Parts: sequence; structure tokens; C-alpha cells
Amino acid sequence: MNQVVTPGQRLANAGDYQEEEKEGLQWTSIALVGARQLWRTVALGITLSAASTRLTKLLMFFRDDFIYASVVGRTQVTQPSVSGQPLVLTVTRQKEANAIPDVGSIVTGKIIRVKPQFATMSIMVVGAVPCRENFQGVIRIQDVRATERDKVQIYKSFRPGDVVRAEVVSLGDARSYYLSTADNELGVIFAQSMAGFTMIPISWEQMICPKTKVMEYRKCAKPNV
Repeated sequence: MNQVVTPGQRLANAGDYQEEEKEGLQWTSIALVGARQLWRTVALGITLSAASTRLTKLLMFFRDDFIYASVVGRTQVTQPSVSGQPLVLTVTRQKEANAIPDVGSIVTGKIIRVKPQFATMSIMVVGAVPCRENFQGVIRIQDVRATERDKVQIYKSFRPGDVVRAEVVSLGDARSYYLSTADNELGVIFAQSMAGFTMIPISWEQMICPKTKVMEYRKCAKPNV
């Protein structure tokens, strides 16, 4: 039985260690309860650091007495090479997907430039998959919001450094995709104030600095108010 895991996902409780002598070698077994089975991952060595080194090779790591996955992958339980030993839990790295934006894709990225007629965004994630290549998108003034488009001002919608969620509406030209933040769920999802603090959205067009209480304009992505 196996399951897909992501970096930082808890796999096991590493609190119960048992040291035993077996064929002249000392080994540490770590209990893992899952799917009504008691799985054990075997790490050669007599110390926690030695076991941790072994787990690193198995794409796992220790933190606060728990074992976590260190990569995106799939867990697998295999039979031990020597009869009588516990089952072995490993994580197999999943092949990285090559995320490419397409029309209709929801993308997340960072604003890198703001001009009077558009904002340029570096696309970092397509859906939930990080990009392995560099893609750029342009949010034109007419694509910022769905209503009162004639009143839109780019510098009141985005600032360099803002993290934005947008939809790909056109493949654009050879240099950039055309993006839209017109839907309520799209827009700025992270922004820092002029004072350097993470701002909180208070409406669909304003955010506030929790430290200075100064409000700044943004096209926000569906704030919880």
C-alpha cells in the first residue's frame, strides 16, 4: 500500500526506538502506524544521527520526534532483504512535472514591473505545480477587474513585489501571456506595506498595514471580511 506525500508531510512517530542485536549488527526500528498496519522503517546505526543520515537517503527527515517526507513522492513498503526483519518504508521521488501555462490556467506569480497600461508578472506556479522555466504574464488595464474598467489605475491595483493569482486569458505574444484578475477569487494574495509589513485585505480594493494602520490600494483576491 502506498500514498502520495509532499515535503513536510508527517509519516511516522519516531519516539519509540528499539535497539537490537541481529547478526552482529545493531539497528534502530521506528514504528509507523498506518492503514491498520504497523509499518517499520529500518535505519542502520546505533545513534539518532546515524539513523537520520540513513533516512536522508530514503528521502525522509527527523523533526520533533516525527519522521517527515523531504520530497514530493510516493511511499512504498517493501519486504526486507533478510528474513525476519521488519518491513521497510521508503519514499520514491515523483518525476517533476513541467508546468506550462495555457488558456484557462490559474497561475500565481510576483509583480515585477508596473506601467500605466499594464503590470508585468513573473509566473511561478501553474495550478499547484511550480514552474521549472521562466514565464512572464501581462495584466492589462482592461483585465484588472470586471466592472468600471474605465476607472482602473494600475498603480492602485498592483505594486512590484505583490504576489498575485490570475487566469491566463490568452497566449499573448512570444514574450508574455495575457492574464486577468477580473474574477473575485483573483488578484493580490500577498503584499507588503510601505513600512515592510504583510498587509491584510479589508475590501476588494484596499489592504491595511497591521503595524501603521495605513491603507493602500490593491485589487485584492476575495478578502475574508
